[in-house]
Amino acid sequence: MKEGNNEKSRLKDSPDENVQTNQYSSISPPASPEAQDEPFSTYFEDKVAIPEDVSQVFSFRKLWAFTGPGFLMSIAYLDPGNIESDLQSGAKAGFKLLWILLGATIIGLLLQRLAARLGVVTGMHLAEVCNRQYPAVPRVILWMMVELAIIGSDMQEVIGCAIALNLLSMGSIPLWAGVLITITDTFVFLFLDKYGLRKLEAFFGFLITVMALSFGYEYVLVKPNQGELLKGMFIPYCADCGPVQLEQAVGIVGAVIMPHNIYLHSALVKSRDIDRKNKNEVKEANKYFFIEATIALFISFLINVFVVAVFAQAFFNKTNNDMNQMCNETGSQHTDLFPQNNETLQVDIYKGGVVLGCFFGPAALYIWAIGILAAGQSSTMTGTYSGQFVMEGFLNLRWSRFARVLLTRSIAITPTLLVAIFQDVQHLTGMNDFLNVLQSMQLPFALIPILTFTSMTSIMNDFANGMVWKISGGVVILVVCAINIYFVVVYVTALNSVLLYVLAAVLSVAYLCFVVYLAWHCLVALGVSCLDFGSRVSNRPAMLIEEQSEYDS
Repeated sequence: MKEGNNEKSRLKDSPDENVQTNQYSSISPPASPEAQDEPFSTYFEDKVAIPEDVSQVFSFRKLWAFTGPGFLMSIAYLDPGNIESDLQSGAKAGFKLLWILLGATIIGLLLQRLAARLGVVTGMHLAEVCNRQYPAVPRVILWMMVELAIIGSDMQEVIGCAIALNLLSMGSIPLWAGVLITITDTFVFLFLDKYGLRKLEAFFGFLITVMALSFGYEYVLVKPNQGELLKGMFIPYCADCGPVQLEQAVGIVGAVIMPHNIYLHSALVKSRDIDRKNKNEVKEANKYFFIEATIALFISFLINVFVVAVFAQAFFNKTNNDMNQMCNETGSQHTDLFPQNNETLQVDIYKGGVVLGCFFGPAALYIWAIGILAAGQSSTMTGTYSGQFVMEGFLNLRWSRFARVLLTRSIAITPTLLVAIFQDVQHLTGMNDFLNVLQSMQLPFALIPILTFTSMTSIMNDFANGMVWKISGGVVILVVCAINIYFVVVYVTALNSVLLYVLAAVLSVAYLCFVVYLAWHCLVALGVSCLDFGSRVSNRPAMLIEEQSEYDS
């Protein structure tokens, strides 16, 4: 380790040697006495070795060695916020929006590919690169925005676990107690990596398996119409859809593509032992990580489809009267959740479990709750890792493992507990919509930087984005951000408060100014040279050493 840090110091002092000897990791963390004496890591103290097998174009042994980071990343596509979006999509639009879910997952895969490539090529994750490339003030603002996204996601995940515990205990465990249990056991599970990285990854694989079996059971039980399912998945059309379905379609995109997940994936890929001085090894790592991410997101997509299909088949166009009558017939204690009127059924994670129990018996409710608990627990743990990576990268923290976990959990615990204490478990949908809006607003602060830095030859060298990726990446990010801005506008206009309108207008101006600032740097990195007046983010390799020296000083 000391030898490796000494090499980094020599590379930093010699620009020419940096280009020749360490060509595929141009940016290296600044060497320091502390770093030389003690390795600093959150997730990977021992890196996974990659087997030597140069004779084969494809090796399952190598794929297995690279398997892990993509599945941990894919958990963000299965968090309680996504599950709630899925069940609402099925209940409000039937099978008609499955193609939106498929498209959002494919877009998510392409964005995750950029994140993984950044980590593999540079040996640094996105927060570390942002720390070295942006000036101090934008860097702090960017960190605060990403932290807001993590807090919003964390609240959804912790409360999802608390709802699952409430359902499993038939209401004996109140929401606030479930939050405390979730936060406590998260601390316990996070220290599983003390027993080895692969064991930790296996535990997350187990949680994904629990979700697949739980929601798969509901799918088999309901027996959705396969023809309608395939039609909704592959025909990009929504017949007889109105504003409700449009808002739900926008909500699907916002729920699937998570800003903090970009930061997380760029860090997780560092857990593999890759020689970044060897171009072939870097190229091979990018290939296998992309294959692994594709498999992981395909599995997460299937689980999401299970949930959408269950509620599309069983509860599309159902009314409160229908549910009230069914719950009465089965003797459910939750009949009061559904007033006796002909309004369309509104469901969330909690009501979703209840209606499944009313229609298909208590077993369906408990199995649903187990799936939600696995989704919430796993995503809570990966959310905590995201918080640690982001804090360490932006703030260059050098704290003990326990202190870092305690800080990142404490940031979200206060608002989550307040919600759990003062909000009834039966009326959380409004808060979930607010949290989705909050995370939607943070998307540019992950998507714009990742496209910026993966397009810079000074950072990525031969692995920088080509023209096709630059254009397609820019278009995808523009579309995703526009969709989510629409979601935010719809949410704000529905508040019907002049004071809130004024406050939103003021915040919007500041928000848009910062997004324009990041977009300016991105366009410079993409090669729009006419905008390169004073930008500190340049696509010229010669600038890298000068910029790195300024930040180090």
